[in-house]
Amino acid sequence: MGILAPQADERVKDVRVQDEMLSVDLMDGRTISVPLAWYPKLFSATKEQLLNWEVAGGGYGIHWPELDEDLSTEGLLRGAPAPKAFSKSA
Repeated sequence: MGILAPQADERVKDVRVQDEMLSVDLMDGRTISVPLAWYPKLFSATKEQLLNWEVAGGGYGIHWPELDEDLSTEGLLRGAPAPKAFSKSA
């Protein structure tokens, strides 16, 4: 007798921000939670800006138009914080 595993579906279902955490519900029932501090643009945003998000990338991404910020479910699942800003040495 085989075991039936549910199909993974990493598309975005919902996004919530509370207690300095970003939580993303996926279509397959999983929830990814990461600290807002990993994403400086989101961490510095107002509550209203954080609530203004849209599904992007065929369902596999989140876009905040006012902040020009995009995250993918793949990156969130990998635990990838935003890359460090490039700065020139003096």
